[in-house]
Amino acid sequence: MTRHEEQGDTGQGVGRRSRALKAAGLALAGVLVLGTAAAGYAYWHLNNNIKSVDIDSALGDNRPARATTSAGTSVRTAAAPLPTGALNILVLGSDSRSGKANRTLGGGDSSGARSDTAMVVHIDAGRTKATVVSIPRDTLVTRPSCPLPSGGSTAVAHGAMFNTAYEVGGPVCAVKTVESMTHVRMDHYVEIDFSGFAKLVDALGGVTVTTGQDIDDDRSHLRLDAGTHHLDGTRALALARTRHGIGDGSDLGRIGLQQKLVTALLERMAAIDLLTDPAELYRVADAATAGLTTDTGLDSLGELTKLGRSLKGLTSGRVRTVMMPVVVAPQDPNRVVAKEPAAGDLWDSLR
Repeated sequence: MTRHEEQGDTGQGVGRRSRALKAAGLALAGVLVLGTAAAGYAYWHLNNNIKSVDIDSALGDNRPARATTSAGTSVRTAAAPLPTGALNILVLGSDSRSGKANRTLGGGDSSGARSDTAMVVHIDAGRTKATVVSIPRDTLVTRPSCPLPSGGSTAVAHGAMFNTAYEVGGPVCAVKTVESMTHVRMDHYVEIDFSGFAKLVDALGGVTVTTGQDIDDDRSHLRLDAGTHHLDGTRALALARTRHGIGDGSDLGRIGLQQKLVTALLERMAAIDLLTDPAELYRVADAATAGLTTDTGLDSLGELTKLGRSLKGLTSGRVRTVMMPVVVAPQDPNRVVAKEPAAGDLWDSLR
């Protein structure tokens, strides 16, 4: 082979390698573009899942004072400043009738909704301990006058059931009623409907709970023998709604089951490492934000992520679940009222 032929072969090899590298570069660029587009779509989709209500603007300044160790207190880390102050969050489970999925799961008719579950989640300063206080929905309260989205306001109602606040005035009235009865400022509001709760449980692979007695409730369509059970989303929701198949059929028995579910969810989330599986993380995040309504301070994926990161030191073993102390209402044996001074002392401890 002549020197010229050798040079020609070498040139052709270089050319082939150059074209191959160029093709690989274009392919890599395409993957990066598609990956970035997919990430952008995922972020947009998760953000778009979240509905919000501007509670602060609706209620104005006539509210309990914020805690002295407010959510604005922060500590700077190498990554980003994270809030460390105490927080009080009103968490409602809504039996919303909107959408086919909610109606299928027991939401009822095509309009209206009530707060089926109500919990005040108090996170201590430092965010390594928390107290979850359940409020029985059958509690008789003085429901304050609440602003309405359409203008005007609701009338003050004495001796009203607690869950009517959401029914007549939505999230704004629910927050105002809780603040009126507790004198504790709610820093945030989170609401999840039937469908969203069931999807979250399924995305986590179900939850394991132990019941101390048999459950047979025709209304929630749940039948469980006493013992330990692994529940999917539909059965977990049925457990959260069960009241007629346990105890005296009151809301107080259901609260005990709901608190078991809260603990089981926390333990399940702690048991799986979502950060090592982006696809699984997206699936859980999609389920968690579906059917979610928050105040405007938590209505973005960024804010929710920041809150989650600030709670990384909070384990299920450091979460205490209690119920607001109540007694049977003198005027109605099927209703309860706050037991004083025990209820007041409990709320004082959360300020």
